[in-house]
Amino acid sequence: MSSKVIKTTVELFAGIGGFRLAAARNGIQTLWANDVCPKACQVYRSQFGDAEICQGDIRELTDEIPAHDLLTAGFPCQPFSSAGQKKGFRDPRGMLFSVIVDILKTHRPRYFILENVKRLLLMEKGIHFAIVLSALTELGYQIEWRLVNARHFGLAQNRERVLILGSLDVKDNYPTIRLAESADLCEGLGDNFRWITDISSWLEIEKHRRRFANWGLAFRGRFFSSQLGHFSEMKPLVTLRSVLQPTVDTMFDFTDSTLQRLEESTPINRFLDGVQLLYNQNRGARMGYTVFGIDGIAPTLTAATSRHYERYKVGDRYRRLTNVEYARLQGFPDDHCSAVSVYNQYALYGNAVPPVFASWVLDKILQDRVTSLESAKEQLYLFQEPINYADQSRIT
Repeated sequence: MSSKVIKTTVELFAGIGGFRLAAARNGIQTLWANDVCPKACQVYRSQFGDAEICQGDIRELTDEIPAHDLLTAGFPCQPFSSAGQKKGFRDPRGMLFSVIVDILKTHRPRYFILENVKRLLLMEKGIHFAIVLSALTELGYQIEWRLVNARHFGLAQNRERVLILGSLDVKDNYPTIRLAESADLCEGLGDNFRWITDISSWLEIEKHRRRFANWGLAFRGRFFSSQLGHFSEMKPLVTLRSVLQPTVDTMFDFTDSTLQRLEESTPINRFLDGVQLLYNQNRGARMGYTVFGIDGIAPTLTAATSRHYERYKVGDRYRRLTNVEYARLQGFPDDHCSAVSVYNQYALYGNAVPPVFASWVLDKILQDRVTSLESAKEQLYLFQEPINYADQSRIT
């Protein structure tokens, strides 16, 4: 398959253009983009042109969307995020997913790539993700998802996100595996995969584990999910030291009152998920009261703009990360958001899709990188479980 298969794309919930940067690097033209946030649109226009994004509520703009080969969307994650209120599809922003479904139904792009937070897989034993899979497979798409972490892509950040790839390319009547290499599958599936001998035993196993693991397929109303181990394409770990600016203005330093409270902090000196924890203020349990070191990676960047959430010890200084360091942690050029204030840049970077995530999926499609694992394909077809089309009335 050549890159000619995907010539055009539409970017929904575009933010500052993480998907667009990846598309451009692969020679794909973005025909239309949308976001409701004025500051995000200001940055988008500064980078790509005044006419390159349509600002407004996507529900009122669907008639403007042109035909396209690829649809991308980092659809609102706040309804599912641990940093938000975790209302899922009870939150009106969660229901914006139905707009994506309507657009896919109308335009039938050959592929789509969606991005969201890890919690989408886990909320209420998978009911919310079942709604997503049900809606997408009903349209005839084969779905593959993979939980990825920015730290495995050469970024100094612990950022887990679910990437969902939809495709109308179905070969030989069985699912196509693109987001898992043979090495990933062999390690993740192991002997347990071969021990399954009939559907009843597979269903019994499912009762005692998470319904949706970190990788899986959904196809024609059925799904298979497995907890994969090692990420075979992992890049060497980089630390915060590699992204720090050599000279930083004192505007990023702690206030005197915060420094005074540090004297009462409890030393921790340990690592958690690659993040170096140095002190915890007032013996609090919340991450927001923690002082981080620079010999590890950063915790997940969010849209929070309060200085309360970012405390780092850099040499003999205690400060928050700069807007430029945020850009580097997300894989954007240093000046990508320079069209808006430093204060606003934090939220925009925190909400963004790292371009490396989108580039990784696009590479799998454009280079036709399909995993060949015949035994897995046979088993996947035999032991698929019908998706229980989640009744939204259960979400009250």
